[in-house]
Amino acid sequence: MRYMTAGESHGKGITAILDGMPANLYVDKDEINRELKRRMLGYGRGGRMKIESDEVEIVSGIRGGFTTGAPITLFIKNRDYENWSNIIGADATELGKKTVTKVRPGHADLSGCIKYAQSDARNILERASARETAARVAVGAVCKILLKELGIIIGSHVVEICGVKSGYRYSSVEEIIEKSDESDVRCIDATAAEKMRAAIDIAVKNGDTAGGVVEVVAAGMPVGIGSHTAYDRKLDYIVSGHMMSVQSVKCVEIGLGRGYAERYGSEVHDEIFIKDGAVFRETNNAGGIEGGISNGEDIVVRCTLKPIPTLMKGLRSIDLITREPVKAEPERSDYCATPAGGVVLEAALAFALASAITDTLGGDHIDELKARAEQKRTAENGSR
Repeated sequence: MRYMTAGESHGKGITAILDGMPANLYVDKDEINRELKRRMLGYGRGGRMKIESDEVEIVSGIRGGFTTGAPITLFIKNRDYENWSNIIGADATELGKKTVTKVRPGHADLSGCIKYAQSDARNILERASARETAARVAVGAVCKILLKELGIIIGSHVVEICGVKSGYRYSSVEEIIEKSDESDVRCIDATAAEKMRAAIDIAVKNGDTAGGVVEVVAAGMPVGIGSHTAYDRKLDYIVSGHMMSVQSVKCVEIGLGRGYAERYGSEVHDEIFIKDGAVFRETNNAGGIEGGISNGEDIVVRCTLKPIPTLMKGLRSIDLITREPVKAEPERSDYCATPAGGVVLEAALAFALASAITDTLGGDHIDELKARAEQKRTAENGSR
């Protein structure tokens, strides 16, 4: 399975093409739109979300609600394009407007301009923008529908913003799905959520931005997805690559993650037991992956998102043209993307798992894939 996105932040829209989805899967467009709406919410979001009202247009690959096996094309219109129609795009004539030469530290502005020999960072930032994640969420929504057919569900919650840590420790993905969206910072610990909002308020007041940590969990994975035999077939390689590719993500941990460095092996490895012929573990420090292969436990991934590099107060930088010291130019942006980032990371994990499952099990249509997944579960011998 593979996908590609195209489009610019202020262009006509964002397009995604998803290839490899099994045929005969029913895809409810409303489910995709619900995920897109979730992405638009979150405390600390900027003015762009007051303009957009993201809805998906399914261009190809689905007929009468069912996948055909052909590539699926998804399009999300940028409503703000009407204000940029003569600045962005193939027929733009007002190229001198909205130029960006005062590059932002932490963004793709400078490195992108050097790489592609550009004198206007607009040509870089429009594509580097997190607006692209709308397409990823649409792709992830389709993958979530597939995973649900296989008995796999995904949820996320915010565990830290700007040093404020949640005291919540998940007991089930169902609880995360039920409770996280009830909070505008997507934190289940109400006391921590209040302090997170206060930290974001300080960032807004100071023209600054705030980063954080999101935990994403998938339940229902069968044993045996991924492989130990080659680096690029390892499930943790596949998962971490897709999570790290999301804008602002600078660290990905699976299971105990950095906590492994603080303890002895006897304290961290998940001991294996058997009762009535069923294999089970009492802990899940491995985050559901051992030796690059899913072990049947929940997949647990934590991602650290850096503060957005667009600061209203601007950081010290240079002008691309004059080479003089300047303050970086602000673009309209969020103050904290961590709550919305959780929705994007759910989508990234959904694609990673759907891709690994279809690669491992094969199957050209949904009934064939479901039968093979069931065979895999039967082979587990009740290991969960």
